[in-house]
Amino acid sequence: MVKDELRKYQIRADIVKAMAHRTRLFIMQKINEKRYSVNDLRNMIGCDLSTVSKHINVLKKSGIIIGCKEGTSIYYSLKVPCIMNFMDCIETLIRENAIEQLKDI
Repeated sequence: MVKDELRKYQIRADIVKAMAHRTRLFIMQKINEKRYSVNDLRNMIGCDLSTVSKHINVLKKSGIIIGCKEGTSIYYSLKVPCIMNFMDCIETLIRENAIEQLKDI
C-alpha cells in the first residue's frame, strides 16, 4: 500500500478504536438522542466523573463528538450524526449472525 492509503486506513482505525468500548457506545447513543453534559452522562452510566470524562475525551480527540459550552456546563453532541448509520449496520450484522446461529441448532 502507498503511504497515503496507509494513513487513510490508520485514521479510520483510530476512529473505530475510539468507539470500541461499551461506555463510549452508550455515550454516543445517548448524545445522538439529545445533548447531555458530563454530569448527566455520569448519572446515567453510574461511573465516577473522572472515568466518564476520560471516555468523553477519547471521543472528542477522535472527532466523534463536540462540546458546546452553555453557562458553566458543556453539552456534548455527535459531530456527524451519520456515524450512527455504522451502529445500525452493526445491529443488522448482529441480527443476521443470530439468525445463522439458530439455523445451525
